[in-house]
Amino acid sequence: MSKPKILVQIDSDEHASLFDAVVGIDSGVDHLIPYASVQVAQVQNLVHGAMFTRGPADLRNTAIFVGGSNVATGERLLEAVSSCFFGPMRVSVMLDANGANTTAAAAVLAAARHLDLAATEALVLAATGPVGQRAARLLAGCGARVRVASRSLPKAEAVCQRLSEQVDNAQVTPCASDSPESTAAALQDVQLVIAAGAAGIELLSPDMLRDASALRVAIDLNAVPPLGIGGADVMDTAKERNGVLHYGAIGVGGTKMKIHKAAVRKLFTANDLVLDAEEVFQVGRELEQA
Repeated sequence: MSKPKILVQIDSDEHASLFDAVVGIDSGVDHLIPYASVQVAQVQNLVHGAMFTRGPADLRNTAIFVGGSNVATGERLLEAVSSCFFGPMRVSVMLDANGANTTAAAAVLAAARHLDLAATEALVLAATGPVGQRAARLLAGCGARVRVASRSLPKAEAVCQRLSEQVDNAQVTPCASDSPESTAAALQDVQLVIAAGAAGIELLSPDMLRDASALRVAIDLNAVPPLGIGGADVMDTAKERNGVLHYGAIGVGGTKMKIHKAAVRKLFTANDLVLDAEEVFQVGRELEQA
């Protein structure tokens, strides 16, 4: 008889994410054990508690989900979790702090429905943020030529350097988007734009979109008015406007939720999986192909 599926939720926030907990339960987890305000120094005891209580043959029924609103902290927690494993003593782990991996994966998959990404010139706005960085990383991994845009050109350059280290043969170019003029210039000759900015900040105006003659797909990941792409709607799902297919945050959100649940279920297929951006994206690809 197989052991019940246990998901240990490690969250850096004061209260462990209720959203992540509900999705975990809806994914078929038998028991969810949440921990809040987790610091790196506390990770080892939690991981050892998860992996030393079951024999190697049963460890596939225990998994760890790393969440929280701070993605950089989540990355450090994931690294700390992974460093605790040795030999067969390990459990599968997934990182989706602030939904960064699942959201970026859903956005890139939406674009791939309409474009050959390997032949696409793409622009990611607010690309130095957690979701923007992952969207740029996934696009580069698909062979797209990616313009990495930020209000701070040095930050965009730093992200491009990091992407070049993470992705083989990455074609990434830093761009400034610190004014309407610089943003409009970055938008020229691109077929895809993903706006991954903070809530309530318009990054592209309707006039900019009308002037972007090569643009085919526009994806906005901000659900709070004013939206990141002017004239868009949060519910857009391949909504055509002036020859451009629009996706809004809720339009992308349905795919994000499917990926999230499928990735949690995948954790329990083995005890040695580490699901970060690329692995979560592959889960989404498998869903699209099913």
